[in-house]
Amino acid sequence: MTQSRRLGERTWTDLAEPEGRTLIIPVGSMEQHGPHLPLDTDARIAAAVARRVAVDDPSILLAPPVAYGASGEHEGFPGTLSIGHDALRAVLVELGRSAGGWATRLLFVNGHGGNLPTVPEAAAQLRVEGRDVAWFGCTVPGGDAHAGHTETSIMLALDAPLVREDAAEAGNTASLRELLPTLVRGGVAAASPNGVLGDPYGASAAQGEMFLAGMVGQLREKLSRWEPDERGRLA
Repeated sequence: MTQSRRLGERTWTDLAEPEGRTLIIPVGSMEQHGPHLPLDTDARIAAAVARRVAVDDPSILLAPPVAYGASGEHEGFPGTLSIGHDALRAVLVELGRSAGGWATRLLFVNGHGGNLPTVPEAAAQLRVEGRDVAWFGCTVPGGDAHAGHTETSIMLALDAPLVREDAAEAGNTASLRELLPTLVRGGVAAASPNGVLGDPYGASAAQGEMFLAGMVGQLREKLSRWEPDERGRLA
């Protein structure tokens, strides 16, 4: 019988024998994603990428996602729950230290850009301590910044009933580089009253599957090489 890839569905006796094993911990956030996407969008995307990579690899185990991240830039919106960078770093480092007792490798799959630079800092700390740890970021080349076309398409592919298409509307469509001073000064609310940085218009499940396939393919290829750089990022 094929054993579950989900860590929470295994028993300790399944893991008692030493063997080459990679533990993946998705890292997300609980924050606003406009009026049309669920608050846990980032965690769902990170978990989906990790899950799809693990399907054909029995050496991979999937931990439950770290559902809370550093989301201070979204504090102007109800529903956002942020633990901040210091707490996130401590959580990731302690998880890495604990996993090091039985997992050969540990990979953080990050779904929230606001968790940077904390995820690489945690990975780097664990590597300094002698642990084989890396991280991967769920990004789409050319994608918009937040709750726009990219994330809406991915969520339509993952769980369409959770997307409130009738409430979807464009937010601030300026580039992230242009928005950065405003974001630093006043958070997302100062840049976009509806919380969207981009435009969900035209989003589709088909495009979402394409975006997911790109991230999954990239991660599979990087996992096969396993060549973290000095900051732990899979190269």
